[in-house]
Amino acid sequence: MTSNEHITLLINHIRKYVSLTESDIKALTKIIEIRELNKKEFLFQPGETSNSMNFIAKGCMRSYYLDENAQEHTLQLGIEEWWINDLYSYLSRKKSRMYVQALESTILVQLPRLKLEQLYLEVPAISHFFRIKIQSAYVAIQERVIDSMSDDAYDRYKDFIKSYRDIEQRVPQYIIASYLGVTPEFLSYLRKKHS
Repeated sequence: MTSNEHITLLINHIRKYVSLTESDIKALTKIIEIRELNKKEFLFQPGETSNSMNFIAKGCMRSYYLDENAQEHTLQLGIEEWWINDLYSYLSRKKSRMYVQALESTILVQLPRLKLEQLYLEVPAISHFFRIKIQSAYVAIQERVIDSMSDDAYDRYKDFIKSYRDIEQRVPQYIIASYLGVTPEFLSYLRKKHS
C-alpha cells in the first residue's frame, strides 16, 4: 500500500460519517503525516504528550499503563481503520501516563493537533467527524468501566470476542488477558469454556 492508498483509506473512513467536498479533501490531505512504526515500537510513552490523532492504516496497536506493581493494564486495542490515542493527554495537553505501542509493523495516518484545530475552522465536516468519534469513544469507555464492575469475566470475554473478532488472533494472549483484567491462565480457561 502506498501513502496515497493510506490517505484514501482515511478519507473513505471519514466519508462513512460525514460528506466531504473535493476542497475539503484537499485541505485535509495537506495536513496529513504518515508514520511507520516497527513491531514493539512506541508511538509515545508516559511523560510525553499526545500531539496527533492517529488512524491505523496498517497494523495492530495497543495502549496500556503500568500500575505501582509494574502490572500491565491494556486499555485499548486497534487494527486497520481504527483510531488509537491517549485522548486525555491529547485533549488536556497534559503528559500521558500511557504507553501506545505497535504490536505489528504499523503505518499510521496522523493529523497533527494544531493543524487539525485550524482545519476544524476551514472544514466544519472534519470538526463534526471528530465530535462523533470523541463522543463514541466516551460512550465506549463508560460502557467498559461499568461492564468491568458489573459483568463476570466470562461475559467480558464473550463481549470481547464479539467486538474484537478480527483482533483476537493477532494479539498475544497475555495482552487480551490484560485487557479483560484476568490472568493468562484464566483466559485459557475462559476460551475452553467458550469452545
